[in-house]
Amino acid sequence: MILFRKFCRICFFIFLVSLFTIEQARAAKRPNILFIAVDDLNNDLGCYGHPLVQSPNIDRLAKRGIQFERAYCQYPVCNPSRSSLMTGLYPEQTGVLSNAGEFRNRHPDLPTLSQHFIKNGYFAARVGKIYHYGVPLQIGTSGEDDELSWNRVANPIGIDRTQLEPVSTLMKGKYGGTISWRIVESKDEDHTDGKGAIDAINIMKEHHPDKTGKPFFLAMGFFRPHTPYVAPSHYAKLYPLEKIEPLMEKAGDRNDIPSLALHDRPHQRELSISKRKEIIQAYYASITLMDACVGKLMDALDELKLTQNTIVVFFSDHGYHLGHHGLWQKSDLFEGSARVPMIISVPGAKLVGKKTASLVELIDLYPTLSELCGLDKPKHLKGKSLVPVLRDSTKSVREAAFTVTRARGKSPKKLFGQKPLGRTIRTARYRYTEWGESGKYGVELYDYKTDPDEYINLARRKGNESLVKIMQTKLHATRSFTR
Repeated sequence: MILFRKFCRICFFIFLVSLFTIEQARAAKRPNILFIAVDDLNNDLGCYGHPLVQSPNIDRLAKRGIQFERAYCQYPVCNPSRSSLMTGLYPEQTGVLSNAGEFRNRHPDLPTLSQHFIKNGYFAARVGKIYHYGVPLQIGTSGEDDELSWNRVANPIGIDRTQLEPVSTLMKGKYGGTISWRIVESKDEDHTDGKGAIDAINIMKEHHPDKTGKPFFLAMGFFRPHTPYVAPSHYAKLYPLEKIEPLMEKAGDRNDIPSLALHDRPHQRELSISKRKEIIQAYYASITLMDACVGKLMDALDELKLTQNTIVVFFSDHGYHLGHHGLWQKSDLFEGSARVPMIISVPGAKLVGKKTASLVELIDLYPTLSELCGLDKPKHLKGKSLVPVLRDSTKSVREAAFTVTRARGKSPKKLFGQKPLGRTIRTARYRYTEWGESGKYGVELYDYKTDPDEYINLARRKGNESLVKIMQTKLHATRSFTR
């Protein structure tokens, strides 16, 4: 009897070891994730059809994957957007509705995207900005990072932080919240993003699955083209000032737009044409610097024989204006601020090099990556898996994309206290926006089929009452899962 019990214990021990070994082997076969987040990048890229911007490496990635033509952020400001996509919750659910909030205050035990992968046997590392940073002054630190999300972090710092001056700026002494820029004779690796790419490559080498037996989730957060637009002169030369044609404010464009919708930052509407060209040149040069760093990561995947087992995700945290509607930067609910570039490349996929018009949200990344890697999806997730779209670019997973923001425009005379939230939905053809509950402080409706530049607000025009009602119903329906 004693021998039999010992035999049973030995068998049970062997069984547990076998399960552990099988699980290790299963985890080792799971794909790696290279998660590339870019700061303040709009859709001015070669693969998105821009005639001037040179982004050969992002274009190369698009040929390896699926390019999303209608991807949207959930909040057009850094911290709320990043908190949303990393938690899988909408901004009103995370409680983060400004750059000052922290989602852990409301959700102390919630598993973030990378944390979910850690719990499933992955090694997770962050380089640069994934959660919020005060740019540029917090570069070189962990910023407003979430420690539970990573096994390892790297905080690169380059001349865009250590040598801020001399810099051109619209407000003396301010760099991040206002437009500021500098073109400098330098090498790519002198800049924070160049150093970050090197850090990321070293992490790939040190934590190569062949060495560790673990797949990795590597999050690379590039800072450029966030202001200050600091870039090497060899990239600025790609954009001669005479070839840059700034988008000027159209007379009468803003007459039918609610005042709360227009976030006018100091000294931006009165910029001269020559100054606009100079600013845009620096912004585009910053994009090409970031693109070169993306290329180094892609080359490293090839050299380390990781390409065939690494999912690559590329996206921006929100869009960015360069003069449309008289607006610069972000934080409004127009297409230029809410729309983002997004590319997903899955190794071995039959469908590559395609573009999809499917409406998607950044919040969809969490469930998508979980499904692609064979992980259970946490029950709290609000996004939708994009796997059906990755398999068939004509498929669609949602009828509308939702974005919210705190109003930053001029307040109406009867509005006192905190400014209200603005909420918008983008359908295949229309954008409908309400400022305040039920549009108390303004309503907007744009038809992108007839008015792709949003010059005509149809909301208050006669004959559109039934369309406004339909779109209002669609927007209000989102409240059941976004708040």
